[in-house]
Amino acid sequence: MGTRWSVGATAPDRLPENVRAAVAAEELELAGTDTSQWRWTLTWLEGRPVVELDDGTTIRVDHAGDVTVEHPED
Repeated sequence: MGTRWSVGATAPDRLPENVRAAVAAEELELAGTDTSQWRWTLTWLEGRPVVELDDGTTIRVDHAGDVTVEHPED
């Protein structure tokens, strides 16, 4: 079961700090964009968080614990 929250709202506490930092960095990049209806969705895959924004931006944690960010245009 996933968790959703609005852009600009506090990310869930159970997310690792490096993932919360990646979410915050992505939100800074969106400054000036109307994201009032956009949400983040958190799911878990093999015990690791996957966070996806409504625009398709996806933040994942790999097996080594490194955070990757994929944008829809990538």
